[in-house]
Amino acid sequence: MLQKLKNHIQQNFSFLQDKKLLVATSGGLDSMVLVHLFQKLNFNFALAHCNFQLRNLESDEDQKFVTNYAKQHNIPCFTIKFDTKKYSETHKLSTQVAARNLRYDWFKEILVQEKFDYIITAHHADDDVETFLIHISRGTGLEGLTGIPSQNGNIIRPMLPFSRKEIENYASENQLVWREDSSNASDKYVRNKIRHHIVPVLKEINDSFLTSFQNTLLHLNQQQTLVDDAVKLVYEKVVSEENQEIKINISALLQYKNYKAYLYQWLHKYGFTAWNDVYDLVQSQTGKRIESENYILLKDRDYLLLSQKRMMNFETIVINSVTESTNFPLNFSFCNISNISNQNKNIIFVEESKLQFPLIIRKWNEGDFFYPAGMQGKKKVSKYFKDEKFSQFQKEATWILESNSQIVWIIGHRADERFKPDNTNQNIIQITYNNEKNS
Repeated sequence: MLQKLKNHIQQNFSFLQDKKLLVATSGGLDSMVLVHLFQKLNFNFALAHCNFQLRNLESDEDQKFVTNYAKQHNIPCFTIKFDTKKYSETHKLSTQVAARNLRYDWFKEILVQEKFDYIITAHHADDDVETFLIHISRGTGLEGLTGIPSQNGNIIRPMLPFSRKEIENYASENQLVWREDSSNASDKYVRNKIRHHIVPVLKEINDSFLTSFQNTLLHLNQQQTLVDDAVKLVYEKVVSEENQEIKINISALLQYKNYKAYLYQWLHKYGFTAWNDVYDLVQSQTGKRIESENYILLKDRDYLLLSQKRMMNFETIVINSVTESTNFPLNFSFCNISNISNQNKNIIFVEESKLQFPLIIRKWNEGDFFYPAGMQGKKKVSKYFKDEKFSQFQKEATWILESNSQIVWIIGHRADERFKPDNTNQNIIQITYNNEKNS
């Protein structure tokens, strides 16, 4: 097994040899075999052990076992205790998900603080099978059937080619000692039910089940690569990104019979789960929307628009004098100047005598009108939006600067002709809007 692991690392993870590694160590069979193998291979590594305090004294004994092993073998060791039950209740997570989140968040903290390069875990082939079957039992797409990734960013899983039986044999041959987790014998968790009752039947049906399974994963990963290529190709033809929005051209999308599959691939990472509602949006009337926790998907005429939710629930902002400025929710400043420079969409110049304080910053309303700079006559703001092809999201994000119930500026877009200086001898105010903080 040692030589097999050495060859596997040389072929797939040769970059680990000179790196500083953090090995996740529970004290159980899998992790202790991994630690022993990494000692034999002379890697530069430390241990990281999480005490989730889920098995009372047994959890504390696991921690002692790992720390004692580290001392005996002169290996750096990091440990931490979590109140996992409280965390799971507070965040409304299952115990297993809570433990996983706590574990990996802590590992990543150590990587940054102690300047480690990679996290190494002891996931093996049987873990891969169990995860695959869990995903099938809950329903999943192709990406859920491609197995545990051997590398996910700075997390490396070098033991995936090995079966639990190989790991047990190695431990026996090398007389290794480990801690047995009593919860592994319980059928309380879905993973344990699969481990105890389903996988043994599959291995009984096929003596080479794990090998066959790994070949299947190889084929599925190759299929996933094809899907990824197709998704990217169609994205380039159907989707555009502008004004911090993603625009999906509906007519172009409908040229593809499997358009729902493309929508899923593009949008699932944004937290959407009501997929029938998402698919129905394609045929819905303008203005209908679907929301995830942080994003909005909107039907806007010929497009589906995706935008991040804006945290702007303010109805109005009051500016009492030219000496004031605002930082939130808009970054806005005023200053007196003597010379007019080039005006742009984020800077306007107005004649101070034409302003009447307090000024109001507000969202636009139906019926609003202004006198666009450089034009004669007035124009409805809604007509300006239409002419400029504003999306619904852009309309919702637009603010108005108002003086005495008259629009001074459609902020970041168009100034009003009535407030511009008549000549450069007047007292002139420069108004600047910095939209970098309001993306």
